[in-house]
Amino acid sequence: MILNCIVVDDSAIQRLSIVKLVENHSNLNLIAEYSSALETKNGLNTHKIDLIFLDIEMPVLNGFELLDVLNNKPQIIFVTGKTEYAFKAFNYDATDYLHKPITKERFNVSVAKALEQQKLSLDFNEEDGEHIFVKSNLKKRKVYIKDIKWVEALGDYVKVVTDEASLVVLSTMKAFEGELPEGKFLRIHKSYIVSLDKIDRFNSKSVEVGSFEIPLSRNKKAQLADALNNM
Repeated sequence: MILNCIVVDDSAIQRLSIVKLVENHSNLNLIAEYSSALETKNGLNTHKIDLIFLDIEMPVLNGFELLDVLNNKPQIIFVTGKTEYAFKAFNYDATDYLHKPITKERFNVSVAKALEQQKLSLDFNEEDGEHIFVKSNLKKRKVYIKDIKWVEALGDYVKVVTDEASLVVLSTMKAFEGELPEGKFLRIHKSYIVSLDKIDRFNSKSVEVGSFEIPLSRNKKAQLADALNNM
């Protein structure tokens, strides 16, 4: 398995050291290197990336702020000279956290984690069913697309309501919406994304999913009707 990756660090010396490690690893394909988060944001619009080696302390936009504005996040391995960001990095669902200076052995351990995570995310077959992985209560959980009823905004988190349970996940609504397959879900309100398959009925103000009533934004009614007609 090959992971397409980029290296982001405002220090040319530090960036070069990571680039050398990447280029010498048989499972990594270096797509680009960037000296700022702003360059990275633009670059991600043109390249499909599986993994980012990301510095945290950078001018204008730091590593965390970059992740806040990305819709679809690749795997992240933070690379920094400070240990104080480790807990925050965990909240960003980082694959690993490398402390500079980086040894080849420790780097290889991080890549092994990324490869394993990539295998999990690609673990899909027709019998198993389409699914995504979410992090809830400090654990990775597999959620089947067909089981999701709706997604609800909860501040810095979202609540994923399924047939079996509700999971609280650290994510923005916009980011989570990007994880869902197109044509099967619709954001009907600033605080709600609903599975089209689960909708029983709707009117000008709300959508009913089983016994639950979910608010429908006025400007989303026509889009909802079109989406349901095209299913």
